[in-house]
Amino acid sequence: MEKLFEILHEDADLLAINKPAGLVCHPTKGDVYSSLISRVRLHLGDAATAHLVNRLDRETSGVILVAKSPEADAALKKLFALRRVEKEYLAIAHGHFGPDTAVCEAPLGKDEQAVIAIKDCVRPDGAVSKTEFTVAQRFTRPEGNFTLLRVRPHSGRKHQIRIHLQHLGHPLVGDKLYGGDEGLYLAFVLRQLSAEQRVRLLLPCQALHAARLAFSWRGQAWEFSASPETWFNDFVAGEPASPDWAEKYV
Repeated sequence: MEKLFEILHEDADLLAINKPAGLVCHPTKGDVYSSLISRVRLHLGDAATAHLVNRLDRETSGVILVAKSPEADAALKKLFALRRVEKEYLAIAHGHFGPDTAVCEAPLGKDEQAVIAIKDCVRPDGAVSKTEFTVAQRFTRPEGNFTLLRVRPHSGRKHQIRIHLQHLGHPLVGDKLYGGDEGLYLAFVLRQLSAEQRVRLLLPCQALHAARLAFSWRGQAWEFSASPETWFNDFVAGEPASPDWAEKYV
């Protein structure tokens, strides 16, 4: 039986999961293993209630909360809406960041010039957005210079971290949409990524991991953290990048 996911915490009201990279949150098509919510239902049983409190992009791994009742779901989603949840991500960006810390407040909105409908961009009339970046490690590989970053988004805009990194001139490694060539995303969606394109991307998924969530709820402090997947850590450690991706990422 395929492993469903890594469980970080579980009680009568709450399930905290380390979502694998390459897994969508909600079903599109495929078997019962093809989405996170389907796997949650396999874990909890058909009679159980399950609500995803927060979501991550398909390629982003990390901490996701699942509420087991409508009441817990509403309360936790309210904390997110009121920005009372502290979030921290790990990201691998192209190039060496100059400053050890940086804050990007570029406003975000729909990219009306993009071929891909879901793509957003920095635009003067966009929504207020703020992302804080802290350098964890600068490193060099045969493929070039890179920076491991700790990232704290202070707003929750779509693709916020990825767009702000692109705007700063340090796009996320493996980003098929904001890495400078939209053709990579189109090829990926059509399952037509070539060997050359995979080599250019360096990694099987975009190098973004939701590492930590912290908040106060029901009179106590809660904190959940999770480690990135092996390919993420290996890249930082200097292990060779392989274009031979596992089937689940393609």
